[in-house]
Amino acid sequence: MQITDSDTTLSDTLTNGGKPGLRLVIGNKNYSSWSMRPWVAMTAFGIPFEESRILLDRPDTATRIAEVCAAGRVPVLQAGAITVWDSLAICEYLAEQFPDLHLWPQDVAARAMARSICAEMHSGFTGLRSAMSMNIRMSFPGKGRTPEAQADIGRICEIWEECLARFGHHQFLFGAFSIADAYYAPVVMRFRSYQVSLAPALQAYADRVAAHPAVAQWMREALAEPERSAKYDAGPA
Repeated sequence: MQITDSDTTLSDTLTNGGKPGLRLVIGNKNYSSWSMRPWVAMTAFGIPFEESRILLDRPDTATRIAEVCAAGRVPVLQAGAITVWDSLAICEYLAEQFPDLHLWPQDVAARAMARSICAEMHSGFTGLRSAMSMNIRMSFPGKGRTPEAQADIGRICEIWEECLARFGHHQFLFGAFSIADAYYAPVVMRFRSYQVSLAPALQAYADRVAAHPAVAQWMREALAEPERSAKYDAGPA
């Protein structure tokens, strides 16, 4: 569940239930792929949180983020006196705090692979990220196809094919929606904006991700954002 910054009911409810209220600090929904990952995970699993948005590419962006986290990046999760930054650390923290929700796959082999592909996304695919930045609002057909981005696209397709074949059963990467799908949701956004051609089974998976209620909500809210950034909207050269 998502609430506004001014709503204090959530914090009271969670505190009374033994858990501190959760506040997720994110960037623009249209541009911030790292923010999208924990937001989609929390929304998909019905974890209540307060959302706070810091606009990117503004004169006060760095100052505002530094007030929340010394690392200087979003997303940041605040849970009472605890601050967790970095999207993967946030997802792991949530999985620990809400074990009954099964944010990771329950099967040991599936869970090991899910963690591995999220870590690979977390530390790799720099070619894709630099050449094809996330911009849900815009369309850049055929652009950003550097050799590095093409190699990353190929590797992502391999990951999706293997996960769907071994664990997905023609649904999400590991059957039920998990952190892994939330982690690759920004890739689906990129593939849509840059009109990357996919094999039918992979396109069907990408369509299922885009249609998931949490992802669809993020997309709607991204499209509704009034803020624009010439830096991000210009697209790849």
